[in-house]
Amino acid sequence: MLKTISDPADCEVRSVIRFLNAKKVNPAEIHRQLVEIYGENVMTDGMVRKWVRQFNDGRNNVHDEARSGRPSVVDDGLVAKVNEKIRENRRFTIRMLFDEFPQISKTV
Repeated sequence: MLKTISDPADCEVRSVIRFLNAKKVNPAEIHRQLVEIYGENVMTDGMVRKWVRQFNDGRNNVHDEARSGRPSVVDDGLVAKVNEKIRENRRFTIRMLFDEFPQISKTV
């Protein structure tokens, strides 16, 4: 009986795809093997094919690429401070949140 692996990192799954692709395993078989070990929700067949194409086109990096846009201001410390304020006052509103933590957008 095979042991299944739950909650794999995205880069782990992509590394497996890269490895099996290098061994000339076809994308449908790669997907079948991924599902066998990681479960049904690991990655769609279409996404496996996309990654195989990218690796065949010369991509070597299995990690996410940096994205453009506004960087996140949320970190563990900020989350802890917000949680503390909410515990202090259960009627804490979004407006009060913005007043207390101006780095947080009012629309998020």
